[in-house]
Amino acid sequence: MFQSRKKYALLIFALLLLVATMYLFYLDFKGSNQGLTFAMLDVGQGDALFIESPTGTQIMFDTGSARSVLGQLSRVMSPFDKSIDAVVVTNPDADHIAGFMDILKNYKVGMVFEPGTVNDSKIYQNIKTEIKNKNIPNILARKGMRLNIGGGAFIEILFPDRDVSLWDTNDGSIIAKLSYGKISVMLTGDSTMLTEKIILKENSIGKLASTVLKVGHHGSRTSTSADFVKTVAPAYALISDGKNNKYGHPHQDTLDTLSKFGAKVFRTDLLGTIIMKSDGQNVKFSFMK
Repeated sequence: MFQSRKKYALLIFALLLLVATMYLFYLDFKGSNQGLTFAMLDVGQGDALFIESPTGTQIMFDTGSARSVLGQLSRVMSPFDKSIDAVVVTNPDADHIAGFMDILKNYKVGMVFEPGTVNDSKIYQNIKTEIKNKNIPNILARKGMRLNIGGGAFIEILFPDRDVSLWDTNDGSIIAKLSYGKISVMLTGDSTMLTEKIILKENSIGKLASTVLKVGHHGSRTSTSADFVKTVAPAYALISDGKNNKYGHPHQDTLDTLSKFGAKVFRTDLLGTIIMKSDGQNVKFSFMK
């Protein structure tokens, strides 16, 4: 009888210790995320960006390829957190959306933003159906929209400024700017030089200048024109690309352009997931292979 009670007491103690440890881990995780977090997840040849505001609002820009995003998200999100406030689909190609079904199965998504370009792939149609079945608000992103995500951080949509339903999916990509204090990130999706030319014409230099440039289309030579990089004037340029990918991304032309204007380049194929934290005045980068 005594041995049985002793084992029971030890079991209760172990469970309480486990709960306390998990709670301390949760508090530590929350504390480590004060300020703005921006992460380019290493999802291979695709795009998946994670943003967490100082108040905890979480936004994803694209969800990468299938079966790659969940493991990377676990590196930047608490295991107790099973909701994402919004997912922005910059374009409906598979390397930007194939991981969305995994997100929908494992997280509660608050809303979805799309550019209005279309794709007849089964992946895209299945995602559209699931969004509808879950009654998730699906919003067309348009220039002038400003998403206040808390703590002084906000995201401003710069493109599309028109109906892009008949456009090529890359040309019609969402372009947005994330800002927090003196720090900003230009988010370009797979936008091409055509799209860059439009926003260069429609916006002032001050509007486009950014601390960080998320390089368009994985570093393809179809994006990242010299005029665009000169105007954005980034201190850092982040490229999401798969190791030894068949497209040869990033192209040397793009790397040369970024080098010409003094941007320090970080690449997921070389560094893994790229995490930037900011207090609104400064930025600090870390990397997770």
